[in-house]
Amino acid sequence: MPVERGLAAEWLRRWDVQQEHYLADREERFTVIADVVEHAAGGRTDPRVVDLGCGPGSLAGRLAERLPKARVVGVDSDPFLLALGAAVLPDRVRLVDAWLGREGWLDALGLDGDVDAAVSTTALHWVPEEQLARAYRDMASVMRPGAVLVNGDHLEQERPRSAALAQAVRDRRLERTGVLDNEDWRTWWDAAREVPEFTDLLAERERRGATGGWGNKFTLTRHTELLHAAGFAEVQPVWQYGDNYVLVAVR
Repeated sequence: MPVERGLAAEWLRRWDVQQEHYLADREERFTVIADVVEHAAGGRTDPRVVDLGCGPGSLAGRLAERLPKARVVGVDSDPFLLALGAAVLPDRVRLVDAWLGREGWLDALGLDGDVDAAVSTTALHWVPEEQLARAYRDMASVMRPGAVLVNGDHLEQERPRSAALAQAVRDRRLERTGVLDNEDWRTWWDAAREVPEFTDLLAERERRGATGGWGNKFTLTRHTELLHAAGFAEVQPVWQYGDNYVLVAVR
């Protein structure tokens, strides 16, 4: 069910705006992730990158701009967001409709060589523990030595007072930047349901149950444990603002 390019581009613009309602430093996070991928690629002209839980491809598209010869594969289970991305992303970005971490998801990617980087942004907190552990193990199995898994996300804090402080930092940042005036998540989705061209895709989204929820609530410690168990040698944040992290695991 393809979406017309101009319509998709407008809704992706609105998507970026509403995402910043919750993440004032979204573009900086994208830039940091791209910095890590570029460095880890070690001068390779055509690195292979997998975007885990890619949504409409906001991160995948930015990586394709930053690394013009990169081969980027994004995977997600939301047919509506995938259709928006497919309408506007360059051919070098291939989007795959599969449930991250479920049986057979890795085969669905159709990878043709070792992976240089796996990335994700504001996505892995949706994934149940068993699926996330499998996704980490599966990615480790196809990544070359020195490859990186880079996760940008809000991570739960270990202690309640630390959580309150991190939330205060996050809230003040949102207030200072003015993004709280942006369209929010609920308004964006409600408006999308009023567009006739989206009816079938949104119905399929509902049928699959790909409608979100707040999943695993993992801390930095728990992600680190799962990544080490999957075979990653080093795990460390390289950027943080309050509870907003860019976490890097080195294969």
